[in-house]
Amino acid sequence: MTITLGLLSERFELALKGDPDTEITGLASIEDAGPGDLVFLFNARYRAQLDDCAASAVCLSEKDAEDLPHPALIASRPRLAWARIATLFDGDEQGPGVHSSAVVDPSVKLRTDVAIGPNAVVAENAVLGARVTIGAGANIGPRCQIGAGTTVHANATLYRETQVGTDCIIHANAVIGADGFGFEFDPDQAALVKIPQIYGVEIGNRVEIGAGTTIDRGALKNTVIEDGVKIDNQVQIGHGARVGAHTVISGCTAIAGSTTIGKYCMIGGAVGIIDNIRIVDQVQITAMTLVSKSIDHPGRYSSGTGLMESGLWKRNAAVFRRLERVYRQVRNKASNG
Repeated sequence: MTITLGLLSERFELALKGDPDTEITGLASIEDAGPGDLVFLFNARYRAQLDDCAASAVCLSEKDAEDLPHPALIASRPRLAWARIATLFDGDEQGPGVHSSAVVDPSVKLRTDVAIGPNAVVAENAVLGARVTIGAGANIGPRCQIGAGTTVHANATLYRETQVGTDCIIHANAVIGADGFGFEFDPDQAALVKIPQIYGVEIGNRVEIGAGTTIDRGALKNTVIEDGVKIDNQVQIGHGARVGAHTVISGCTAIAGSTTIGKYCMIGGAVGIIDNIRIVDQVQITAMTLVSKSIDHPGRYSSGTGLMESGLWKRNAAVFRRLERVYRQVRNKASNG
């Protein structure tokens, strides 16, 4: 793709310094850029690197643009400008049409602008909105509803009656709507009895679900992912959970069933959240935290210990194991005072 700096300035409402006819053919990092590339300066500490940069243009803040030898786009938030401009260079698109190897049930009414890739399956009474893309090998179960502009990438699976809103992205190998993990022990049979998961999954608008992520269907209510939620790769969300609008969840986090997470939360990687608790809006949870009770106030929460030399960690672990005994000794001494 080739676009001029002037057109980028107009399209994204960015101030322009330099030649508007400068041609941009790609985006790159400052250290790797060459002619035709547009680079982005997010932090002033790297400003000196631009002196040796071979890029054709730079996007940066106004305060960092003084005495700049390159043509420039001026943005109050360069990282946000990057996110928007990069959409023009994202070539991961599948043209409309149904591949000859795809299996689409006759009950499905297909629009001419829908794309269905090789070996994909769309089951009975599924509803696909305008400009929906179904990647190779994806499986769309019976009575699923997928909103306009949504992309389901290769080998993702949507179980029966999953509802997906508009402009969503579901990445490869995600599984939406599999049975929640629910069993009850029958002492007479000395065996576990499976609890049927008779509800489904609701996904709002503009949600992104990472590769290999699993979101289970509910037993007594739907599992709900609200508008604007962004979920990283390999996240597990249990049955009946609810994730509030515009919350971000990093990779390898596990959220147990029937837990409610508020809006605008940020959850780090490999966090564990137990079942049947509530987390209010605007909570940040740092990586590797175990959330074992409800969080009632916005803020930043952590658990676990930070990185240290192994020998020191072992000595501290030994001390930790003795804390209860030391506490009782101190308490007894104080009471006997």
